[in-house]
Amino acid sequence: MTTAAERKMQFLFALRSKGVTDTRVLTAMERIDRGDFVRGLFSGRAYEDMPLPISCGQTISQPSVVALMTQALNVQPRDKVLEVGTGSGYQAAILSQLARRVYTVERYRRLVRDAQKTFEKLGLTNVTAIAADGSHGLPEQAPFDRIIVGGSCDVVPDHLEDQLAEGGSLILPLGPPGKPQQLTRVTRKDGATTREQLGEIRIAPLVKGRSRQI
Repeated sequence: MTTAAERKMQFLFALRSKGVTDTRVLTAMERIDRGDFVRGLFSGRAYEDMPLPISCGQTISQPSVVALMTQALNVQPRDKVLEVGTGSGYQAAILSQLARRVYTVERYRRLVRDAQKTFEKLGLTNVTAIAADGSHGLPEQAPFDRIIVGGSCDVVPDHLEDQLAEGGSLILPLGPPGKPQQLTRVTRKDGATTREQLGEIRIAPLVKGRSRQI
């Protein structure tokens, strides 16, 4: 029978084999137990590198995707970060280990409540989850040093690009749903933005609007 320590070693080895080399990201992935964010029938598969179902018909992204996007974001200790698409809260929890402050926005209020409870359970005091339309960003807290979008988009949302601080970066999967997307970094410098493609990725599309579910 595989021990918890062995599972963690295998988990981290799988991340390295996918190209995750940033030691700060690997340390954050080691500290935050994905098992805290996977419940019910799929809890036994929390350490597999695959997306898993969560409430509201959504999924928790596979760990390698979370790690690669986090690595591309290059979060610094004093950064204020916006995450679009809270989901289970796993990505925000990873970011909490790297940033000064994390704001995470989710269209489903139930997911926001569940994620906030998990953050409190884990003692993550620098994360705030908010129910809102993530495609509009969070203008009342802008600008952000880093923005990460947990769903694919056909185009870069203008609202998010506008909320980047000078020198800030936005990471998102860019491309049509149902096909592999390009992980894209948008950087603001001297008031203008540039784009850089970082490689192929596959992730569920970002859904705009705020859900009416309670």
